[in-house]
Amino acid sequence: MANQNSYETMLVFSVKNGEEKAQELVAKFKALMEANGTVESVDEWGKRRLAYLIDDEPEGYYVVVNHTCAPEFPAELDRVLKITDGVLRSLIVKKN
Repeated sequence: MANQNSYETMLVFSVKNGEEKAQELVAKFKALMEANGTVESVDEWGKRRLAYLIDDEPEGYYVVVNHTCAPEFPAELDRVLKITDGVLRSLIVKKN
C-alpha cells in the first residue's frame, strides 16, 4: 500500500426493487473498497429524481464515497460496477 491515491466515486443505484436492495449494493461496494484501500466517508443522498430516464426509471439512489486505494483499483471497480445489476450510473474521479 505504498502508492495510494484519493478518489471520489459517485454511484446511482436502481430503486426498482426497493431502497433496501440499493442499500445492499452500497454495503457490497463499500466492502469492496475497504478490501482494496481505505474508505474515508460514505455520503448517502438517498432516493432522488433523475434528470432524465435511465433504463425507464425516473428515480435513483445516490451515494458518494471518498476513498484511497492503489492506482490500479479504480479500473477493477469500474469493471465490477458495469457488470452489476442494479447500478444505473457510476463515476470515479481522482482527487488532487
